[in-house]
This record gives sequence, structure tokens and C-alpha cells, in this order.
Amino acid sequence: MKKIYKIMSLALAVTAFAACTEKETFSTASGDDYPRIIDPVFPDWTDGVKPVVANISRDADFSMTLTVTPADYCTVRWYLDGEIVGEGKEIELGLMAGTYDFKVEVSTEAGYSTSREGLVQVNPLDGDPWADEVSYERIAAPGTAAVLYGVNLEKVSRIVIGDQTVTEITYTAAEGGSFISYTVPAEVKDGTYRLILVDASGNEFGGDLLTVTSEPLVTSGADRISKSKDWTMTGVNMDKIVSVTLGGRTVSEFKTQTATGIVMECPDLEAGEYTLTGKASDGSAVLFHTEAGITEEMKSTVSLETTLWSGHFLVDNWSVNFTEVTKDQFADIEAGSVLRVYYSLNTAAEYHQIRTTTTWWNDLPGTAQTDLTADGVFTVTLTQEALDMIQTQDGFICVGHGYYVDAVTVE
Repeated sequence: MKKIYKIMSLALAVTAFAACTEKETFSTASGDDYPRIIDPVFPDWTDGVKPVVANISRDADFSMTLTVTPADYCTVRWYLDGEIVGEGKEIELGLMAGTYDFKVEVSTEAGYSTSREGLVQVNPLDGDPWADEVSYERIAAPGTAAVLYGVNLEKVSRIVIGDQTVTEITYTAAEGGSFISYTVPAEVKDGTYRLILVDASGNEFGGDLLTVTSEPLVTSGADRISKSKDWTMTGVNMDKIVSVTLGGRTVSEFKTQTATGIVMECPDLEAGEYTLTGKASDGSAVLFHTEAGITEEMKSTVSLETTLWSGHFLVDNWSVNFTEVTKDQFADIEAGSVLRVYYSLNTAAEYHQIRTTTTWWNDLPGTAQTDLTADGVFTVTLTQEALDMIQTQDGFICVGHGYYVDAVTVE
């Protein structure tokens, strides 16, 4: 049965009923009036994040009906991922699993317009192959190796990226998150694509988005830099970077440089915030992946903290755990040092909780399971007992649900 997404306005219904009289009413609206969306009432944005306007399963259609004014003079257009998918006051679409950017625009011949934006969340069914976004694996270069993490991925025999099909896929079952490995075809042009996962019977399933770029794009290590320490930045096409400039200091000699990362000395700067830019081998600007989007420059913090790890790792469902910092990295840390876990919320999750434990799932002393309500920093004072536990119980991990680990530092 198809589910219809409608939010009926009780106030509108009561007003319409009260307006009924023995005399026939007529509309006084004209084409010169400013358009308004009366129903449904859309959720507000939160901290610059678009609201979810529909949350459905992939076997249900996305459906919505608008009540607008001036009704006789309005044109309604519906957009998903920036493309027009319908016109008129009603829409009904079948969609593959994934998250879609949604916009509805109402305009008049007089040139006035209004719009609403949000996200349409289409959830896979039990048993469907599905890939979560765990880190920056959704950004890749043409002709390079890539991975997808998720569930039921052993069923995937092909991946469609635009007009290209990948048939060589390797499935790996791993504790804490299985994945498939593949190579992005060299023929795929720069752009953002909605992946299609295909099983052996030819059934197609949504795989959400993949961004393909041939430009140097820094994804990690640019926002926080440890003073007087080696500075590592990772991303794609990093071998095309010829220099980076931080606070007016340019570095053009790197200790190591590969397609996925560069290592250099941090410029001699005082602790503080500085502007970071970069230059590519073709003279273009290096790109940086930030919370605000992809930019040609960003603000970076030079800190007295030592960065143990940086990236964007999803901790999810109490089974996909952050294990990227090894116990060896704690070997020379002194008791009394402060460990900081910088995190951001996964807005699609129903709740957000963090725990810092050993790999044996014993809480570090002085910590407890904590609810998260906004992006922030989880702080742990490392007692000698905590440091001993990390060594004897095979390391430190972050567990929980609904958040990304963006950096782990110690001071």
C-alpha cells in the first residue's frame, strides 16, 4: 500500500468551515499577490542543517500535496538533487534507498517565488544490500581503488556509476563492518553520482552518492595541526599538490607524498588560527573538504595538542567502533595528560551516545556513557590506571551510536 505524506492543517480546516455562509464565497487573490505555502508546515533548519521532510521505506512512494495561495496563479516545481522531477501541486515518486536533497518552489507570473528545502530519507528493506557512509570513502578519483561499507554487500555483483558499470568487486567480511572493494572506472568524469548496486538477478538497489574528482582534494588533517610536529594531510589526488600556505608561510618540500597523502613539517607559527590554501601542479587551487562544503581556503588551528588521528569515522549501532588509534601511540603518554575526542553528530541517527573504553569494552576510569546533543569534544583525563588498562587490554576505542570521530588529540 502506498503511503501518502500529508500534514493537514486543522487551523485551515476550521477557518474554511467558519467562512461558509449562505452566500457563495469567491477568491479575492490575484496574480500580483506574493505566493505562500499554507500546507504542509515544513520543519525548521537546525544549525544550518536541512530538516528531514519525509522518512519512508524504499517500497513506499514519496508523496506530497501542497496547498498554496494565490492558488489559481501559482506554478509549483519539485526538485530532487537539483533536478526537476515534477510540476503541479502534487507529487508521487518511487525512489531507491538513499538520502535526497529536496526542494519545492512556488512562483507566480508576476515574478514572485517562495520555496522550501529539506531531505528525503528513503530506507532500505531488511535483506537489501546497503552501504553506509563511514568516512571519506564517498570521495574518489577516477581510476583509483575505492570501498563501500555496509550490510548484505555480498549480494552485490555490479556497481553502476553514471554510464559506467563495475563488475570486478571483492567482498570482505570483517568484524565491526563488512565492505566491498572496487575500482572507479577511469572513464568516469568529475561529478557526483547516485550509485546503483545490482545483485546477480539484476535487481537494482540504491547505494547513495559518490563524488568523483580528478582535482587534489584534502579531506583530513587540515583543520587542526600540532605545533612542532609532522603535519599529515590526506585526501585524493594529493600527488598533484606542489605547495601549501599556512598563515603566509609556504611549504613546498614534503617528507612524503603519495596520491592519498602528504607529510611535512608544520610552519613555525604560534598557536592560533590561520588561513590555509594550496597550489596544484596545473596552477589551480587545492580544494578542501569542510563542514561548509568544498572550498579553496579554510581556517586551520595550530595547537599545542598532539594529533593522534584525524578523519571522519562513523561510530554506529554499537557495532561499528572507532579503533584507529593503537595502544602503541599511548606508550609514551604521561599520566595527567588530557585526551580529546572531537566529534560531530550523524544527523540521520535517531540518538547519539558515546563511550570511551578499552578493546575489552571496559570504560576508561572517570568516564561513562554520555548522550550527545551537538557537535563537540569529549574529554578524558588519562590517569596511570587508564594508561595501564589501554596497554594490558589491547588499546583504546570509541563505541556508541550516531556520531563521527573527527580527531583524537592528547595534551
